Amino acid sequence: MIVNDDAGLRRILENCRVIAMVGLSPKEDRPSHIVARYLMAHGYTVIPVNPGQREILGQPCYASLREIPVQVDLVDVFRKAEEVPPIAAQAIAIGARCLWLQLGIVSEEAARLASEAGLDVVMDRCTKIEHARLLADHSR
Repeated sequence: MIVNDDAGLRRILENCRVIAMVGLSPKEDRPSHIVARYLMAHGYTVIPVNPGQREILGQPCYASLREIPVQVDLVDVFRKAEEVPPIAAQAIAIGARCLWLQLGIVSEEAARLASEAGLDVVMDRCTKIEHARLLADHSR
């Protein structure tokens, strides 16, 4: 199911605590790195998926979703739209509950595949921005 409403986004961010980040960069100035650091600081387990790396942010890095040895709740994608359908297929294969495509990434094919398999799908949104907007403590 495509999720665009605040209640749905909040539900996903509250319940999906183990995040596989596909395309996580080891470079500190890259959006994926900034988002991963933020999510880790807010209690999420972030698992890097980048075939060119062995470790990112002190976490073991995997070449693909299928190599991850723990259950993944959410697959957060920092890849070009045309690369997403195979990632969606892997997300389905590992039993993830949500496929989240970052800002600027829209793949109707991947959304269809994931939705038909029962995954929640978020497209063209940033997990960091949505978490800060919906769940971060704004009372300071």
